[in-house]
Amino acid sequence: MAGRSKDCPKCNLASANLKRFDLSRGDLEGADLRRAILHRAQLAGANLAGANLTGANLNKTDLKRADLAGARLGEAMLYEADLAEADLTRADLAGAMMGSSHLTFAKLDAANIADADLADAQMHGAKLKDADLSRSDLSQATLRRAELVGAHLEAASLARADLRGANLGGADLHEADLMRADLTGADLSGANLKGARLLLAKLTDAKLDDVDLAGTIMPDGTTHE
Repeated sequence: MAGRSKDCPKCNLASANLKRFDLSRGDLEGADLRRAILHRAQLAGANLAGANLTGANLNKTDLKRADLAGARLGEAMLYEADLAEADLTRADLAGAMMGSSHLTFAKLDAANIADADLADAQMHGAKLKDADLSRSDLSQATLRRAELVGAHLEAASLARADLRGANLGGADLHEADLMRADLTGADLSGANLKGARLLLAKLTDAKLDDVDLAGTIMPDGTTHE
């Protein structure tokens, strides 16, 4: 990046080494950042809408309030990345490694997050309406008051996840693992929990209207017919 300018929309930065660069509030809309190294870079408030970050190293990167709407982040590394309040609407995060990442109040509506690692992620208040989280690892993730209406969570791991007050209305959770998950006060109205595992899960004050529980392993270990 000539002169270390923060603005480089649609630039070809594939495989670039931008480790620890300060690109906060920079314009990188539509940039090609495939396999780029952005470890610990400062990208807070940056415009990365539509950027291609496939396979990029974003471990411990500051992406607070960044615009990543429609960005491609498939198989990207985002371990401990700070994405608080970031806009990831319709972003492709399939297979991304996001363990212990911070996604508090992030916008992930209609995002593809299938097969991703989100273990221990902080997702309090995140917006995940219609997001695809199928087969993803959300074990021990914090999803308090998260919006997951219509989300796809089939075969996802939510073991020990904190889902207190979360809205899972109409979500697809068939064959999901919710062992020891805390669903206190959660709204599961119309959700599909067919074949899911709820062993030792907390369901105090949870809304279970019109929930499909066929074959579900209940908190007490019995199987719902």
